[in-house]
Amino acid sequence: MNEPKRPVNIHKGYHAHVYFDEETVDVASRLCAEAGEKFGLKVGRVHQKLVGPHTKWSCQITFSYTSFDTFIPWLDEHRGRLSVLVHALTGDDHADHTTHAYWLEDSVEINLDGL
Repeated sequence: MNEPKRPVNIHKGYHAHVYFDEETVDVASRLCAEAGEKFGLKVGRVHQKLVGPHTKWSCQITFSYTSFDTFIPWLDEHRGRLSVLVHALTGDDHADHTTHAYWLEDSVEINLDGL
């Protein structure tokens, strides 16, 4: 099995999608709220349903290259066993969720049909 690509700071903007389930929703909610407060980042809703191309429940955090070098190590250290998709925001949704997709922990299947 291929190792997931680790995040690299080579794009202007990013989303981090924190994935969770019924057992980890509280942990993920606290993590996302703390990330928003600590780094001044825009945090989306904690979706307890499938949204967009995501095949697990998720919460989206928006950030830029200026936050990357402090935010990503913090997120990696505090996420526990939660998987996190970090992807670029280039305007090409398909490329952002494939070529420009990076992972903290194990990768999660992305539904590319609608991209």
